Amino acid sequence: MNGQSPEGRKQARQAHARSQLDDLAVFLDAALAKISGKSELAAAIRYARSRWAALSRYLDDGRLEMTNNAAERAIRPLTLGRKNWLFAGSDAGGDRAAAIYTLIETAKLNGRDPEAYLRDVIGRIADHPINRIADLLPWTIGVPASIPAAA
Repeated sequence: MNGQSPEGRKQARQAHARSQLDDLAVFLDAALAKISGKSELAAAIRYARSRWAALSRYLDDGRLEMTNNAAERAIRPLTLGRKNWLFAGSDAGGDRAAAIYTLIETAKLNGRDPEAYLRDVIGRIADHPINRIADLLPWTIGVPASIPAAA
């Protein structure tokens, strides 16, 4: 369904996924009636059924993705380094690390090679006017030969 228009995705989901999701709801409701209400499985089924509207919202809106994989991939480097933040040294060290990661990810989102972008900014910043620091942000800085667009 990737690459289709939102309306095309909606129609495909209505044709294929709606019946499967409806069958799953019936199965879960039947299973809940047969198992102990105090079991962990029953708690999991109740949890899923209480969020059913959110789970099935993608069926009626082709603009919505079925998964959050893109967001998960984007934050993966940060989550992998989560324990490293415990050793930032101080709150200020953590703030600096967050600023650097923000610049790196913003450079990527703006089609810049982060290493080349930071190398160029570090080379310019000493002579750059403080009141024009926004000129060095990834979406405003020009693309000199030393900053190739990311592939």
